[in-house]
Amino acid sequence: MRRPFARRAGVLLAATFLVGAFAVPATASAADGKGDQGFTIEDQRITESSGLAASRQHPGIYWTHNDQDSGSYLYAVDSGTGETVARITLSGVGQQRDVEAVAIGPDNQIYVGDIGDNDGVTWPYVWIYQLPEPKDLKDQTIRATQYVVKYSDGSRDAESMVVHPETGRVYIIDKQEDGGHLYEGPAKLSASGTNVFKPVATVDLWATDAAFSPNGTQLAVRGYFGGILYDWNGGDIKREGRLDVPLQRQGESISYSADGSKLMYGSEGTGSSVVAEDAPEGAASASPSGKGGADSASGSSGSSATTGNVKLGALAVAAVLAALFGFRRLRRRN
Repeated sequence: MRRPFARRAGVLLAATFLVGAFAVPATASAADGKGDQGFTIEDQRITESSGLAASRQHPGIYWTHNDQDSGSYLYAVDSGTGETVARITLSGVGQQRDVEAVAIGPDNQIYVGDIGDNDGVTWPYVWIYQLPEPKDLKDQTIRATQYVVKYSDGSRDAESMVVHPETGRVYIIDKQEDGGHLYEGPAKLSASGTNVFKPVATVDLWATDAAFSPNGTQLAVRGYFGGILYDWNGGDIKREGRLDVPLQRQGESISYSADGSKLMYGSEGTGSSVVAEDAPEGAASASPSGKGGADSASGSSGSSATTGNVKLGALAVAAVLAALFGFRRLRRRN
C-alpha cells in the first residue's frame, strides 16, 4: 500500500538496512513433499502484489492483484513456475481505488477487497467485489458483484479481508500502529444496500493481511515484521502464539496453501518472492473442532510455525520500528 514519503521513508529505510544486515534467507522445507514450496512472481505487470489466495479448484494456483492497476485485474499465478497463467478482468465494478486483499469463499467464489486508504484519504465507504472462480484458466472478463461497505464506527484504513470457508461470512481487520480490530460483516452481503461492518474483537498487530485455514479453525494475521495465530473459536478469537514471518522488503500478503500444510507469505515489488513456512498443526483437519492448531494459549505454541523465538533480524527491525514510532509521536507532542 502506498503512503506519503515522509510517513514511510524512515521505516522502510531502517527495514531495508536491517534486512540486509541480519536476515537469513527463509526457505521452506520440501522434505515431506506437501503443499507449495514458495516461488517468485515472474509477471512484470505485477509490481505491487498486495493480496494472495490459494485456489481450491486449481491445485498450485495462487490469485493475486496489484495495489493499484490500470484496470480491475486478478492474476492467476502457477506456484510451480511463478508464471501467470490467466489474467481476469473484472467487469461490473467502478474504478478501483486501493485493492488490498483477495480471498476464496465457499463454492469457489473469489472476494476482492478494495478496502485500502491510499495517501491518507478518508473514504466514506469502501468496496468488496465477488466473482466466481473460472473453471478454465485463460485471459477473460468476468462480471463481478460490487458491495458497498461502511464501518459502524467511522472510516478505517484496512488491508486485511478474510472469508470464512464454511459460513461465507466476510471479515475485515483495520490497520493501526497500536493494533486494530476484527470487523464482522452481515451474514450475507447485499448488493442493493450498504453493508455495515462492526468491530467484534481486538487484533494485537499492525495488520497487512490475514487468512483463514482451509478448515476455518485458525486465523493467521501478518504485519510487516511479525504475525499472530488466533484460534477462531467460533468468532471469539483467542491468541495462540506468534507466527514465524520471514523478513521481506514489504510484507503485504498471507495465504494458507490449499491443503493447509503451509503458510505462504508474499511481498510487493517486481519479481517479488512468496515464501513458504510450515503452517501450525490442525489447519487442514476435515471437521473444524473450534480449536486452533497450537497446543497452548496466550503467546505459546507447540508448532514450529508458531514458536515464540523470533529471528534476530525481526527483533532488530521491530526495535528500530518502535523507536521510529516513538520519535514520531514525540514530534507530534512538540
